[in-house]
Amino acid sequence: MKFSVLTLFPDQVKNFLSESIIGRAEEKGILNIDTIDIRDFSGNRYGKVDDTLFGGGTGMLMQCEPVYQAFTSIYDADKEEKPHCVFMSPKGSVLTQEKAKELSKYDHLVILCGHYEGIDQRVLDEIVDEDISIGDYVLTGGEVAACVVIDCVSRMIDGVLPNSEAYEEESHMQGYLEAPQYTKPNVWHDKKVPEVILSGNHAKIKEWKRIHGLYDTWKRRPDMLKNISISADDWKQILLIDSEKKDT
Repeated sequence: MKFSVLTLFPDQVKNFLSESIIGRAEEKGILNIDTIDIRDFSGNRYGKVDDTLFGGGTGMLMQCEPVYQAFTSIYDADKEEKPHCVFMSPKGSVLTQEKAKELSKYDHLVILCGHYEGIDQRVLDEIVDEDISIGDYVLTGGEVAACVVIDCVSRMIDGVLPNSEAYEEESHMQGYLEAPQYTKPNVWHDKKVPEVILSGNHAKIKEWKRIHGLYDTWKRRPDMLKNISISADDWKQILLIDSEKKDT
C-alpha cells in the first residue's frame, strides 16, 4: 500500500514512521510511505505558502495553489484515477478501527496535513474526499495525526504484522476492549496469573478473555456497549467478576 503525505514538515513524518514495525514493513516493500513538501510548490524562492485571512482573524492560512500542485504531482491524471485524499482536521469524523479497516482497502492513500490556521477551503473542496480527526482536541499541525492514521491503517495490511491474530484479538477489533494479558513469572509481588490462563484449555482461555474484555469495556468504556449485544448470562459473569474484585 502506498501513503503520500502532503506536509510542510516531511522530516517529522519520516522520523516517526521509520522506526519499529512500520519502518520494517517499508524496508520489506510492503508499505511505500512518501512525503511531499508543500513548500517545494510555493512558486517563490522563500518557500512561502501562506497568507493573511480574508475577513480578518489572527494567524496565517495555507494557500490553494501550493497544496493543489503538491497533490497533482503525485499521480498522472491522464493515466490514473485520483487517489483517495484524507485531510487531518478537528472538524473531521473521529478515527475508529472500522475506519482504519476501510482505509486499508485503498491501494494509494493521500493524507493532507494543515498548519497555521488551516488551508483555504477552495482547494479542500477540490481534492479532499473526507476529513478525519484523531480526537476532540487541536494540534499545532496535522503531521502527528497523519502518523497515527498511517500506523493504525498499516496494521491491517497483510505482512505488516506476523499474522492476522496479532491484531484480530486486540481492543476495538471485536467491538470491545481486550482482556488483561500476562507473561512470566507466574507470581510477581504476590500477584498470581489467573489459573485459567495457565490451564492450557484453549476454549476456557478464549471464553475467559471474552468475558474479561467485556468487563473491562463496561468499567472503562461503557459507551462502546451500545454497539454490541451482551446476553443475560454474560452480564451474570461480568457482575460476578465485579463482585470478586470488590472483595479483594
